[in-house]
Amino acid sequence: MAARGNNLDTVRRHNLATVVELVHRSGGLSRSRLTALTGLNRSTIAALVGELVDLGLAVEEEPAQTKRVGRPSPLVRPNRAAVAFAVNPEVDAVTVAVVGLDAVVRAQIRCEMDATPTPEEAVAVTASLVREISADLPDHAVVLGLGAAVPGLVRSSDGLVRLAPHLDWTDVPFAQMLADATGLECWAGNDASLGAVAERSFGAGEGVSDLVYLNGGASGIGGGMIVGGELLGGIGGFAGEFGHTRVAGAAVPGATLEDEVNRTRLLEALGVPASDSDQLEQALRETDDPDAIAEIDRQVDMLSTALRNTINILNPALVVLGGFLGALFDARPEKMTQLVGVQTLGPAFDDVKIVRAALGDQILLIGAAELVFENVLDDPAARVGAASRHPVE
Repeated sequence: MAARGNNLDTVRRHNLATVVELVHRSGGLSRSRLTALTGLNRSTIAALVGELVDLGLAVEEEPAQTKRVGRPSPLVRPNRAAVAFAVNPEVDAVTVAVVGLDAVVRAQIRCEMDATPTPEEAVAVTASLVREISADLPDHAVVLGLGAAVPGLVRSSDGLVRLAPHLDWTDVPFAQMLADATGLECWAGNDASLGAVAERSFGAGEGVSDLVYLNGGASGIGGGMIVGGELLGGIGGFAGEFGHTRVAGAAVPGATLEDEVNRTRLLEALGVPASDSDQLEQALRETDDPDAIAEIDRQVDMLSTALRNTINILNPALVVLGGFLGALFDARPEKMTQLVGVQTLGPAFDDVKIVRAALGDQILLIGAAELVFENVLDDPAARVGAASRHPVE
């Protein structure tokens, strides 16, 4: 249910934030629908929409003609020129994108790295790619900030990367380093938690109040949990590290889930280059090599056990698998669902559905941009005034 607005002038900030969030999440609503959802009167909605248009966050469009009597209510949509930058540093690449307020990735550039980037290298590459991609932004663009999706434990209060074991980063003030290098307001968060937010807002989990998202990437396996409609972050923002849980049946005692369900091992078994996710997906579906099939089935079995534990503990309505985990699920959907069902308590399994992430490879970038929008849209009049009205120099 949408947040209720208030007609008092003292809560204008709240009303403005409520309206822009509704427009952002929906992709566009009529003024009459905004009036109904917020409980505000038509003149107040008109004034708030006018302010959002002036801030460069929204545009109004005439709706398509209908057979209804009377003038149709104008449509209020996110302004395509309102954007955030997003970055996802990984062990093998740094990817930067421009994401619109409508949650559409406008452009992205992946810079492959010869070795795992240091924090300084990741920041330098990000700043360079931001400058490059900014050249194609329109002059009237409103750049709201930069969000980073980091594969590690990121302190939610200030974007400090406390520990990113695969990147070999410890206590890195990544958000501040990015801000210093780009001149933008910057935020950082755990990549899988941001993926959970993105998938819940715009993907397979839209409208679902309780879901678990597991992401499989070059840096291992991470997770995010939406509980009661809110991201479950824990006291420091570190919740969801499913990849570091130990698994039974591993060849090496004490092995973790990401040791056993592992992208590199799949690539090696299938003979696929590390950078080619499309080829990996095709090989997962089509291989007839007995050793590769054995490795796929082993990883499916391990992942199914982890999902069993997750479902029994959290009782979600939806489990969403992203990255190579989504490709692994698509290769063996019936087998994985059957294995999870055998091991899960019946009532919990009855309530859950396992799906692949709908946002594909862009999910972490959309999630990183959401980190910007979440902070800026909380007080749009104040925060957008500090945002860039032009591409970053």
